[in-house]
Amino acid sequence: MSEKILILDFGSQYTQLIARVIREHHVFCEIIPYNKSFEFNEHLKGIILSGSPASVNDLNAPQINIESIANNVPILGICYGAQLIAQQSGGQVMPSKIREYGRANIHELQSSNKLMKGIPLQSQVWMSHGDTISEIPANFEIIASTDAVKIAAFHVSETNIYGIQFHPEVTHSTDGKQLLQNFLVDICACSQDWTPDAFIETTIAALQAQLGNDQVVLGLSGGVDSSVAAILLHKAIGKNLHCIFVDNGLLRKNEYQEVLASYEHMGLNVKGVDAKELFYAELKGLSDPEQKRKAIGKVFIDVFDTESHLIENVKWLGQGTIYPDVIESVSVKGPSATIKSHHNVGGLPDFMKLKVVEPLNTLFKDEVRRVGRALAIDDKILNRHPFPGPGLGIRILGEVTKEKIDILQQADYIYINHLKNAGWYDKIWQAGAIFLPVQSVGVMGDERTYEHVVALRAVESVDGMTADWSPIPYDLLAKISNDIINQVKGVNRVVYDISSKPPATIEWE
Repeated sequence: MSEKILILDFGSQYTQLIARVIREHHVFCEIIPYNKSFEFNEHLKGIILSGSPASVNDLNAPQINIESIANNVPILGICYGAQLIAQQSGGQVMPSKIREYGRANIHELQSSNKLMKGIPLQSQVWMSHGDTISEIPANFEIIASTDAVKIAAFHVSETNIYGIQFHPEVTHSTDGKQLLQNFLVDICACSQDWTPDAFIETTIAALQAQLGNDQVVLGLSGGVDSSVAAILLHKAIGKNLHCIFVDNGLLRKNEYQEVLASYEHMGLNVKGVDAKELFYAELKGLSDPEQKRKAIGKVFIDVFDTESHLIENVKWLGQGTIYPDVIESVSVKGPSATIKSHHNVGGLPDFMKLKVVEPLNTLFKDEVRRVGRALAIDDKILNRHPFPGPGLGIRILGEVTKEKIDILQQADYIYINHLKNAGWYDKIWQAGAIFLPVQSVGVMGDERTYEHVVALRAVESVDGMTADWSPIPYDLLAKISNDIINQVKGVNRVVYDISSKPPATIEWE
């Protein structure tokens, strides 16, 4: 097992960014809700307390016992986390007279302190808080200040307890990565040995120990996640892995045939299953996106249940679940705060009698790609844009019908091919066409039309947790729009989505 940093999440919008920066320093970390229990062991090197939308002065403010942690490992409190440390130690946290949000500059710092090593005066930091630490106990020392926040960072003397009121994890904090490295390396003594090769070696060994000679069934999608998961499992258990690629009727144009062909060259034991009609029947009459996701997930489970019974002694279902899926499906406020369900996260119905194995559930998407390259998987698969598990079923807003699927497959095919031919596909994190539940008036061949609208979506991102819309050139968008309208019967209008995540999601449903 690799050494680890644990991030206790109090609900900050920036928590995932902390994890990303830590992993960039080749240190493994895990995010858990602040109220989830954990164990101290030789692998746990330090704990970071995240920010929070709450105030430490709220009646029901989230709390943990700081002292019990500090007796075991170093602690870094960020924003709310720092305020919690100060308050529990006898300091005072008060509402700020002026809310500090945005850029600030450090004008005083104690450069000899381990946390502040290499941080220059006037270093820009990002503030985002309504409360501020107004008083600290006598054994606290101030190690950084801004013009507006005197106690911008502190150190509890003769301990490994630190707190900062700014956010080093965001790019606006210009030396934030250096500060986090100081905590990881100089304070927590992390060895920075978490690499793709190390992950592969430890994961294969763990899978062999976990699975033994058991049979595993895994659903392939053609994407990077399931492909990398399949190769890791294949290296661990060989022919005991049985891969199934389901045609759910919600794939992109020609995808079923192309994906099956690509897996033939990877040495995987793959079976194709045509289940289109089962999915169409389950989706009939459904318009609500959550109901559609659950219906699609149910049929996947039914198909895998049927196929698993054809494999002698199968005991496990392999899945390509990645860390953002896990994060988005767990909330410090409970399941009610979940934005959307993920059909590939969590357990299975009892009747399936299969245990779940998820080799990638600790990795972000870019980390999965790096592992894939270390496994020598073809770039055509590794560079494939993310595609939602429910497929076109959630890119068709409203009820899913065969007519809408045909229209969207054609429009998406034209869109993606244009991006590839223009050299834009590899510049984009994810792109796809969306079928909108509206019709609009058009004029085609001197005749009035009243037909469907297709939206184009393209975003740039690192891990899918946040995303900005991609500035595709107008002339390219014009060509794409023209070809879709001229070649796809039933479409007379194409629009481009310029919303970022947040507040929007990458998919529309």
